[in-house]
Amino acid sequence: MTAIIFSDYRLICGFMDDCKADINLLKCGSIRPGEKDAHSQGEVVACLEKGLVKEAEETDPRIQVSDQCKKAILRVAELSSDDFHLDRHLYFACRDDRERFCENTQAGEGRVYKCLFNHKFEESMSEKCRDALTTRQKLIAQDYKVSYSLAKSCKSDLKKYRCNVENLPRSREARLSYLLMCLESAVHRGRQVSSECQGEMLDYRRMLMEDFSLSPEIILSCRGEIEHHCSGLHRKGRTLHCLMKVVRGEKGNVGLNCQQALQTLIQETDPGADYRIDRALNEACESVIQTACKHIRSGDPMILSCLMEHLYTEKMVEDCEHRLLELQYFISRDWKLDTVLYRKCQGDASRLCHTHGWNETSELMPPGAVFSCLYRHAYRTEEQGRRLSRECRAEVQRILHQRAMDVKLDPALQDKCMIDLGKWCSEKTETGQELECLQDHLDDLVSECRDIVGNLTELESEDIQIEALLMRACEPIIQTFCHEVADNQIDSGDLMECLIQNKHQKEMNEKCAIGVTHFQLVQMKDFRFSYKFKMACKEDVLKLCPNIKKKVDVVICLSTTVRNDTLQDAKEHRVSLKCRKQLRVEELEMTEDIRLEPELYEACKSDIKNYCQNVPYGNAQIIECLKEIKKQLSTRCHQKVFKLQETEMMDPELDYTLMRVCKQMIKRFCPEADSKNMLQCLKQNKNSEVMDPKCKQMITKRQITQNTDYRLNPVLRKACKADIPKFCQNILNRAKDDTELEGQVISCLKLKYADQRLSPDCEDQIRVIIQESALDYRLDPQLQMHCSEEISSLCAEEAAAQEQTGQVEECLKVNLLKIKTEMCKKEVLNMLKESKADIFVDPVLHTACALDIKHHCAAIPPGRGRQMSCLMEALEDKRVRLQPECKKRLNDRIEMWSYAAKVAPAEGFSDLAMQVMTSPSKNYILSVITVGICVLFLIGLMCGRITKRVTRELKDR
Repeated sequence: MTAIIFSDYRLICGFMDDCKADINLLKCGSIRPGEKDAHSQGEVVACLEKGLVKEAEETDPRIQVSDQCKKAILRVAELSSDDFHLDRHLYFACRDDRERFCENTQAGEGRVYKCLFNHKFEESMSEKCRDALTTRQKLIAQDYKVSYSLAKSCKSDLKKYRCNVENLPRSREARLSYLLMCLESAVHRGRQVSSECQGEMLDYRRMLMEDFSLSPEIILSCRGEIEHHCSGLHRKGRTLHCLMKVVRGEKGNVGLNCQQALQTLIQETDPGADYRIDRALNEACESVIQTACKHIRSGDPMILSCLMEHLYTEKMVEDCEHRLLELQYFISRDWKLDTVLYRKCQGDASRLCHTHGWNETSELMPPGAVFSCLYRHAYRTEEQGRRLSRECRAEVQRILHQRAMDVKLDPALQDKCMIDLGKWCSEKTETGQELECLQDHLDDLVSECRDIVGNLTELESEDIQIEALLMRACEPIIQTFCHEVADNQIDSGDLMECLIQNKHQKEMNEKCAIGVTHFQLVQMKDFRFSYKFKMACKEDVLKLCPNIKKKVDVVICLSTTVRNDTLQDAKEHRVSLKCRKQLRVEELEMTEDIRLEPELYEACKSDIKNYCQNVPYGNAQIIECLKEIKKQLSTRCHQKVFKLQETEMMDPELDYTLMRVCKQMIKRFCPEADSKNMLQCLKQNKNSEVMDPKCKQMITKRQITQNTDYRLNPVLRKACKADIPKFCQNILNRAKDDTELEGQVISCLKLKYADQRLSPDCEDQIRVIIQESALDYRLDPQLQMHCSEEISSLCAEEAAAQEQTGQVEECLKVNLLKIKTEMCKKEVLNMLKESKADIFVDPVLHTACALDIKHHCAAIPPGRGRQMSCLMEALEDKRVRLQPECKKRLNDRIEMWSYAAKVAPAEGFSDLAMQVMTSPSKNYILSVITVGICVLFLIGLMCGRITKRVTRELKDR
C-alpha cells in the first residue's frame, strides 16, 4: 500500500493541497510531456525536493517554495526514510547501484540509504544515483528526521539534553548542524550519549566533510572561491581542503564570509575529535598513522597530536602534511575544536578567560583569544597570580610546541603580522623561517606585531621546547649533554643554557648550532628574551636601568654598576647577588660570537667583510681574526677592538679564545685562581714542561697585546700608577683614547728601570716584562716596529725558530755595527743598557754565566746591576777563572757597551751620573773623578792665595 501511495504524490494525504501552487510554479507537473511513464509521478516529488534544496543554496532565490509545501516535502522525505523503495525517484535512479554495492543489505530502517551514501563517491557509482543521493543528503541537512537511523538512535539523547526545545524556530532545531552541535557539546562536557547515537553522528559528520554541497552556507559564501580555485575537486572532501588551503593563504585570498562558513562547518563536524571524519586527511595520512601512531587507538583524538609531533620528520609524507596543516589552521582558531585541550582546560578557561559553552560562540572574542589567554597563564609564576591546573598547563605546552612550527597556526600572530610577513619575509617559505624572520626584524615591525612576536619569543626563552624544529635538530646534543634538564617538566631556560654551553662540542650538528646561535642573537634584542636573566635581574633592571630594553645595554648598565661598586669598596652592592651571578653567565656567553656584541659588530662589519670573510663566527674566531689584523682595521673598529681587549685583560675570563684553548691548563695550574688573575697565573706557568703548546702560543699572543699598551696590563698599570705620570707624561699627552701607544710607555719605564729610578713595585713588573721580551722579541713592540727590516735581513733564521729563547735579540746585538736605521740602533742600545742593570734581562749571558754566578756571586742579591758588577770584577781578577763561554760573552758585552757609550753619549748630567753609577768600572771612574776634583781644588787654593797677595800689593800702592 505504501509503495502505491508513494508512487503518486496525489495519493499522499494533503500533499496536493499544500504544494499545488509550487508544482505549477516550479513546473514539476509535466516532467516528461508526451511520455507515459508509470513512475513519472515520483519525479514530481524529486523536482520539488530539488527546488527546496536550490532555494537554500541561493542568496536571493528567484523562486521560493512556500512554507506549507516545505513542511510537506520534508514530511514525505521523513516518511520515506525507513525504506528506500518509498523514494521512487531515488529507487529507480539507484536500482543498479544498489545491486552493485548493497546487494546483501536488507531493506528497512534506512540501511540501504546508508550503504549507498558510503559508496557515493565510488568511481563506478552512476551520476544519476549520485545526484539523487546528494539531494537526499541535503534534505537530511535541513531536517535530521529525514534520516531514519539518526532520528531513531538519537531520539532519547535529543530529549535528554534538550536539543529540540519547543521555543526554538522549527527550521533551526531540525537542522542537522544544530543537532550535531548540541549533542557534541554534551559529549565534550563529559555527558553520556548512547553509542548508537554517537555512531550515527560520526557517519553524518563524515558525510558533511566529504561533500561541501551538503552545507548551504558553504555554497552561498564560497561559490566564487570554489569556481576560481577549486573546480573539479568535488569528491572525498577535496573541495573543502582546497578551500582551507585558500584560507591559509597558499592559493590566493578568500572572503570573510567563506572563512566563517568553513570555521562553522569544522565546528559542526568536529574532526579534531576523530580524524576519520576528515576522509581526505584519513586517506593522506594512513601510512603515517600506521608507522608513527600505531600505538594509539584508531579514532582517538590524540592521533592528530601524534601527527603534529611528526610534522616535518622523515615519517611524514607531503600530502598528509598539507591536509594536516589545512585542518589545524581552523582548529587553532577555536580552542574547543581540540578535544583533549577542551577536556583538560574547560574549567581553567571558564575561570580565567570567561569562556562560553562548547556550542556557544562570542562574536566579540577574536580567533585564538582563549588559547592565548591560557598560555599566558600557563607561564605565570606563583607570585604573578593565578595559574593553570597541572594537566591543563601540560596540554597548553604540548600544543604550543606543535603549533610554533607554522605562524599560520597562531591566529593573533598571522592577523597582526600579515603586513610585516609580506614586507620582510616574503621569500622565507621554508619551515619555521617566517617566525625567525619576524624575530630578526623585530625592531622594524609594527607595534602590534612586535608585541606578539616579543611575547612568543619571551615564552620560548622559558620553554625552548616550543621550538620543535630546533629540538629535533638538537636531539643528539640533548641526549648526550642535556638529558637531565630536558626531562624536567618545567624548563625555566635551563635547556637553552645547556645547549649554548655545549654549542661547540664535536657532536653538535650544523642545524642545531645555527638554531642556538639564532636564538642567542634574538635574545640580544630584549633582555626579557633571556628567561633566567629576566627572572634574576628584573628588579635590578627596574631600579638601576629603567627605560633600557636591549639586553646588551642592560648587561653593560648592570656590569658598570657592579664594577663601580667593587672599585669603590661599597659596603653593599646595588646589584643583587642572584643577578650578579646570572649577569656573569650572560657576559661569558656574549664573548663567543661577535654578533652577540652589536656595537662591536656594527663598527667592524666592513672590516669583517674585507679581512675575515671566510672565518666562521663561532668560537670567537671573528674577534680573534680582528685582533690579529688590528693595525689594518678602520678607526672605529680599531677603537672598539681596543676597548674589548682592555676589558678582557682586566677580566681574562671574558677572553673566550684564551679560556677555550687553555681550559685544561687552567684546571692544572690555576684551579684556585681568581678570574681576574687567570692570565697572570698562566703567564707564570708558561714555560712549564707540561704546558700545552697551543695554550703557550695563546699566552704569548696575549703578552704581545699587553706590551703594546700599559692600559692592557692591569697589574703593571696598578704597580706603576705613580711612575707613569712622573716619567712618561709627555707620551700620555700625545696619546689618544682607545688607540694603542705601541709600547711607548713601557719603553719609557724600561729606560727608567735601567736608570734605577722606578718604585719597587713598578720595578718588579718592568723586570718581568724585560725578562720576557728578552726571550721573545715579539713582546717588545718598539723593537719589532723599528727593527723589522733588520730582523728580516740579518736575523731571519733566528726569527723563524719555533721556540724563541732570545736568539733574535742576541743577533741584533752581535750585528749592532751593521744596523743602519737610527731608531733600530737606539732600541738595541737600550737593550744593552737594560742588561747592565740586571743580568736576568740578558738571557744569553745569564745562561752562559749561570755556574759562575752560583760560584762567585751567590751572596750578591740580583737587581740594580749588582751581579753584573760582580762578574765584571771576577773577569778583571786574574785569580778567578770563569767559564770560557761566560768569559767570551762578557768580553762581547764590554765591547758592545763601549760602542754604545760612543754612539749614544749621555744626554744630560743626570744621564751621565746614572751611566757612571751603573757602570761595572764605576770604582775606577769614581777614583779618577775624585783625583780630578782634588787637583782642581788644590789649583783653586793656589790660585786663590796668589790672587789675594796681588790684590794686597795693589792696595799698598
